Order: sequence, then C-alpha cells, then structure tokens
Amino acid sequence: MVLALTVCGVVVALVVVGLFVFGLRRRLIQRSGGTFDCSLRWDAPEDVDTSGKGWSYGVARYNGDRVEWFRVFSYAPRPRRTLERASIEVAGRRLPQGEEELALLSDAVILTCLHRGTRLELAMSDDALTGFLAWLEAAPPGQRVNVA
Repeated sequence: MVLALTVCGVVVALVVVGLFVFGLRRRLIQRSGGTFDCSLRWDAPEDVDTSGKGWSYGVARYNGDRVEWFRVFSYAPRPRRTLERASIEVAGRRLPQGEEELALLSDAVILTCLHRGTRLELAMSDDALTGFLAWLEAAPPGQRVNVA
C-alpha cells in the first residue's frame, strides 16, 4: 500500500515537473518578443490537400533576417525549422478547406511558400500574416524578396 502511494506520488510529481518545464520553455521562446502562433506543413503537396494531414502546431519567432519555428508540443530548446528571409518565396494564400479547418486554428489563413526549393505552408491569423508579409518586404536594400 505504501509502495503504491509512493509510486503514484512520484508519477504525479513527474507530470507536474514536466508541465512546468513545458510552460517554461514556451515562456522563454516568447520572452524576446516577435512571436506568433503558426502551424507548419513542410513538404506540402503541389495540389491543394484539404485532408488536414501533415500540419504541426507551433510558435514562430522573428530573429533578425530569420523566422525560427518551434513545435508547441516539444521540450526541444532549439527551433525545429529556420526560414531565412532571402530564401522565402511566397506562392499564394488561401483559406483552410475541408478537414484543414479542424486541424488549424479557427481564424487561420494559409500562406504557400517555397524555401530553398522546398514547398511549405504556414497557417497563421490574418494579423500575423500581415506582419509576416511586412517583415518579408522590409528586407534590407539589395536583397531579393518574392511576394506574390
């Protein structure tokens, strides 16, 4: 009986510590500012895929001439993907369709991009999209920016 209570106590303590570290990581990512909620689908299909598969929920952070993307449900301290401003080419935008509406946040707009030959889709709020496109267009003189 004492052993069972001890094991349950340890499990509860580990869950609480895990949730605390999870929240602390998110707070540290957002501490420097310039963050926004952003779902990502890497290697997106050429045709519009409305099945909702392949989307990962995350937080993106502006860092100079890069956008760093972190998975929300992860303990990793480093970004999962880094997108350089000069390498991002916007191919179009659309609203979620079909099952995508369930996989993404309710006010999401999907931006289709190419980054170094890889097709990807970013889903973010309309306000975040406005900020992202302004950030892309605010490239230093001499850099090529491709916004459709």
